[in-house]
Amino acid sequence: MQSRPYDVLNSDEARAEAEGNEMSLYHIIKPEIDFPVGTDEHDPRVYDKAAENFARFQEQGWLVQDEKEQYYVYAQTMNGKTQYGLVVCAYVDDYLNGVIKKHELTRADKEEDRMKHVRVNNANIEPVFFAYPDNEQLDALVARYTAEAPEYDYVAQGDGFRHQLWVIDDEADMAAITAAFAQMPALYIADGHHRSAAAALVGAEKARQNPNHVGDEEYNYFMAVCFPAGQLTIIDYNRVVKDLNGLTPEELLGKLAENFIVEPKGEEIYKPCALHNFSLYVDGKWYSLTAKEGTYDDADPIGVLDVTISSNLILHDILGLGDLRKDKRIDFVGGIRGLGELKRRVDSGEMKMALALYPVSMKQLMDIADTGTGKGKACFIGSNEHLITGFHVVTVVICAFQILEDCHGGFLGIPKAFLGVVSPAAIGFHCVSQCIHTGGCRDFRRKTAGHLRIKDRIRGIRCRSISAYL
Repeated sequence: MQSRPYDVLNSDEARAEAEGNEMSLYHIIKPEIDFPVGTDEHDPRVYDKAAENFARFQEQGWLVQDEKEQYYVYAQTMNGKTQYGLVVCAYVDDYLNGVIKKHELTRADKEEDRMKHVRVNNANIEPVFFAYPDNEQLDALVARYTAEAPEYDYVAQGDGFRHQLWVIDDEADMAAITAAFAQMPALYIADGHHRSAAAALVGAEKARQNPNHVGDEEYNYFMAVCFPAGQLTIIDYNRVVKDLNGLTPEELLGKLAENFIVEPKGEEIYKPCALHNFSLYVDGKWYSLTAKEGTYDDADPIGVLDVTISSNLILHDILGLGDLRKDKRIDFVGGIRGLGELKRRVDSGEMKMALALYPVSMKQLMDIADTGTGKGKACFIGSNEHLITGFHVVTVVICAFQILEDCHGGFLGIPKAFLGVVSPAAIGFHCVSQCIHTGGCRDFRRKTAGHLRIKDRIRGIRCRSISAYL
């Protein structure tokens, strides 16, 4: 049943990996493989097939619901390094209110794709990966369980990654985990921004549609694996662009030389070696780009980021890309696929250039997400205008992406809801241009609580790494 995440391989690759294996999870997360080659993965029939296959997996006993609520320890070993995470259900409202913090640009089309997948299956088929601040109590608890033989122990074919699972069913230990998470100020999305957004938005939808909503329904939670920040290594996240904005490769290099030290590296793959160093692939050749002093401010936690430097000075100023969440001229490629994937997509003619970035550290990511600057106003769903409220918001900007956190409680800043101009249920999480706003008539009690609400149960399906061993 082993599979890679849905977004790190294409349909043809998934079809090849699942060949001859009816228990491959790709039949659920990449169900287009059950249709003729060339079938649009966004065809409504494809989503329906995912739900059909999910039901079949349960009927056949390939996926089994545990009899009681419990936590799990999941270990992943890759390239000689092991990281240990706790499998939990995260609270939707913590995502909507910014307690679960984001650091990465998301695309509306990919969010909608995963939302459809969650809706039709009524489940989160794959977990997201979160990071939590290092915690000695949780470290000791996890170490105690992992000293014993695991429930599952599996080395995946192909990549050679090892996956292990332990079950935590002791009531006292489960209570200790819940209490430890309740004291944490935040969780940080390490991987799975689109899946997190989809799970949260569908959960919010179901809450609005349920006249008897109380807040403890299953749709209020989504599946996550939480790792201590100190164990995580962030993999690079790179860009490929369809055209050069009317420039020749030589003209592109000339413009880049205004803000970067440009060094040709030949035909061998070149990987960025440090912060502010980028790798460019264009016209069959690799180049090192090093940002010149003065093009960034080391004292600015946002402006110093390589994603900011590259977005401003290359993608926007030279290539003329607009909203990176929506622009079809750009695509993003996870570093787990290697820089060879960037070369392949350019050499195929699909793209004209590729840009690789040096990965940020986990500490840098968390520091950025925790930085608050600026003020804003509340918004309501479906509107392009801000409500005139003067309601204070802490703003974090990263990758042209804003995370807005209501400081005072949504209902204090949204008089229109009380006047009946908009429905209180319509106040909440939405996109306006490149901004994501949190707010709402129920935010006050949520923010006042000031802690994470983690439910000690896994959803009706085990996460990808777990199901791989059944």
